[in-house]
Amino acid sequence: MIDMSGHRIGRLVVIKRAGKLSNGNITWFCQCDCGNQCVVDGHLLRTGRTLSCGCIRKQRSRELIRNNPKTRQYIGNWKPLEKTWHPRATDRRKNNSSGITGVSYDQKQHRWIARLYFKGRYVLNKTFDNKANAVEARRQAELRFLTLQEKNEQL
Repeated sequence: MIDMSGHRIGRLVVIKRAGKLSNGNITWFCQCDCGNQCVVDGHLLRTGRTLSCGCIRKQRSRELIRNNPKTRQYIGNWKPLEKTWHPRATDRRKNNSSGITGVSYDQKQHRWIARLYFKGRYVLNKTFDNKANAVEARRQAELRFLTLQEKNEQL
């Protein structure tokens, strides 16, 4: 074991041994120049892969954002966020070839597929022999689940 107490690595000053990991590496209790304290894997300290408690990454991210002209023009301006578009389940995508949202043709199976994604899961994902049945299944699912969503939003 290499005693690292008192050593400075980047912004960290090693104070004392903290313990041992399951892989056998020693962990060290460190004090960062920013005031935070952290426990760091000794191998990461010796190889220079950990130089701070995470404050260097935060500082670099902050500098990159402030120095990016496209980002800087929007700092403090919340108006562009109002125009952010979030697709609804009923919005048709550009690559939709069937003309109906949530209905597509599977060329491998030679069948029509009706899908509806609602609250993080598929509530409809069925195949049909013809397009009309797939369209009707999608329409029924929309009526059932999207009206539920509207009712929940009104509460």
